Amino acid sequence: MRVFSTVLLAAFMLFSLPVLAAQQAKDFSIAGSSGKVTLSDYRGKVVLLDFWASWCGPCRHSFPWMYDMQAKYKAKGLEVVAVSLDMERDSADNFLKKYPVNFTIGYDTDGFVADAYQVSVMPTSYLIDRKGNVVEVHYGFRSSDADKMEARLREVLEK
Repeated sequence: MRVFSTVLLAAFMLFSLPVLAAQQAKDFSIAGSSGKVTLSDYRGKVVLLDFWASWCGPCRHSFPWMYDMQAKYKAKGLEVVAVSLDMERDSADNFLKKYPVNFTIGYDTDGFVADAYQVSVMPTSYLIDRKGNVVEVHYGFRSSDADKMEARLREVLEK
């Protein structure tokens, strides 16, 4: 099942949910812009795993924020991994020409990783601690949430 049937929810579902019980992030290995992207390769780092698509309006705002977060916190162990859900890689690549990145890009053209993570809103971000546990899920993106999201990133990085 593709995740795009609930795109309209993105306008209404803009919030974060802390994960009450530690859940191990589901490992995956997909094609990336610089070779294979395998989530377990980032064990020991804090990962912001973001699912996005070229047609997603809020993604256009989240990409500059993720760029800033990667630049600001990489030395402290942050790795942003952004997974495109575009069915055609060319669509994602054209988006990336407009929104440059300093973080890892993966391509989930079949939607298998998004299905495993039950992505239903664009964008959806999973904050994963150094042990590989999902500690928070953020649905949608609004600039007004950026400070809260950054504070939560710092919290997890300091543990």
